[in-house]
This record gives sequence, structure tokens and C-alpha cells, in this order.
Amino acid sequence: MKIAVFGQAYKTDSLKYIVDLLALLDKKDCEVFVVDNVYSLIKNQIKSTYKTFESDKLIDSKFKYMISVGGDGTILRATTIIRDSNIPVIGINTGRLGFLATIHKEDMQDAIDQLLVGNFHIDKRNLLEATTSKKNIDLGINFALNEITVSRKNTTTMIKINTYLNDAFLNTYWADGLIVATPTGSTGYSLSCNGPIVTPQVQALTITPIAPHNLSIRPLIISDDTAIKLNINSREDKFLLSMDSRIISLDTDTEISIKKTNFQLHMIELENQSFIKTLREKLLWGKDTRN
Repeated sequence: MKIAVFGQAYKTDSLKYIVDLLALLDKKDCEVFVVDNVYSLIKNQIKSTYKTFESDKLIDSKFKYMISVGGDGTILRATTIIRDSNIPVIGINTGRLGFLATIHKEDMQDAIDQLLVGNFHIDKRNLLEATTSKKNIDLGINFALNEITVSRKNTTTMIKINTYLNDAFLNTYWADGLIVATPTGSTGYSLSCNGPIVTPQVQALTITPIAPHNLSIRPLIISDDTAIKLNINSREDKFLLSMDSRIISLDTDTEISIKKTNFQLHMIELENQSFIKTLREKLLWGKDTRN
């Protein structure tokens, strides 16, 4: 079977674990490919040679699995090359929190054994895509697994965000910005702005304002088949649009449209893993002395 190993070249603290992973895979009946910019850094540390794939292009859909080594940001980056290929991805966490990359680096060998015997299920995650009202604007990779956010730029004053749901006016948010998050992203930026936690199976989106100047404004949960439009007013000529970790500066007269993508990310969840277990472990959910 063909397996892709992905990491980020600047994550030098993860390179050791990628070397260890390759040593494990060498003992299995696998055809292993390594992302090119990482392979160039570790090729002198490994005994075998490997084929590579490019870090900035859609990956071959014939891969059986992708193994991401790093943190949650590494999986977000991996999503940009998996796209609609339906290649299942599993994350080995060498970072900090690890909501997406749930496998502890110390448990890597057991995780690989479970993966290769099929001891897992696929958790399908929805994504969001953004488009603009201006045809001459290239957003590049315009989708996000966690969230799409509009926010102020080069100013300490609030921006006004006129928000429409299926062309019906919802509200004008006076705030530093607005987050539209998937259930996957509900434990990320949205959570930091007092948004609700949404389990991945729920077909919903969360609209969470960033520092709204109105005590009555609260996060809103909507159906994930809703078409969202945002119009921004600001004292500055520009505002920021972010799609996970990718940021672009846009003119304030640019209308943003957000909707669910027509493809999903296939996350591998081992039999001993679950979203609820991750909540307990990562956010100390239910960590009460009475328990």
C-alpha cells in the first residue's frame, strides 16, 4: 500500500519522530512517500531512500493513507494538499494541544500497528470555502477545516460586519472580527472567543463575534447548508480574511461568501480514540476533584 508521510520543514522538533516513523514503516509492507521539503532535511539520517511528493500540490488520490507528524497546524496544512482526494489522514502529535493530531508520539508504534490492520473508523469532517464578489481576486486555496474569519487590519477601532444568511439580513456586528467555524473548528479560535463546543457529527456552523461591542451579542449556531454573506465597513481601506492559517488582505468593498465545501476530510480515528475522550484529555473536561 502507498502511504504518504507529511510534516512541516520548519518544525525541526518533529523531524526526529518522522525518522522514527520511517524506521517503523520500513518493517511493514508499505510503499512510503515523504513530503519533499522534509525529506531533504532528514535523508542523511535514514538508511533507506524514499520517493517524495510536493508540499504545495494536490496529492495523488491513489495513496491509502497520509500520516501527519506535527501538531494540529500540520494537519491543517496537510488538508491543503489532500483536498477532495478522500485520502484518510491520521495525526501523530509532536506539538502541544493536539485536537486533530490525537496520537501521542510515544504511542506511535501501536498506532501504526492498528492503522495497518484496519483497527479504526473514518470520521468525516466538513470544511468551508470562501469566495469574493470580485472576479479579479485570487484567494488561492480558499477552503478551511477549522474556520474562516474576517477581522480588522491596521486599526484599533472596530469594524462593522453586515451579515446575511441565505440572503436574509441577520445582524451588523460591531466587533474586531467574525468567525465562521465548523464543528472541527469549534475547539479552536471560536472557543477562545466564547463560542460553543460542537461535536464533529453535528451538521452545523458557528458564527462567533470577536470582542463585540454589545453585551447582547452571542455566538449563533446555524445549519451547515446555510449560505453566508459578509459585507465589511471600516475606517481603513483593508480588512483581513483568514482561512485557517492562511491570511489575505482585501479591500473593504469586497463581499465575502461562505458555504460548506462539496467534499469532506476523512480523519482516521483509532478504536481507542474519540472526540469525547479528546475533550476530557485536552481541555480537562470533567476534571473535578469530586470525580
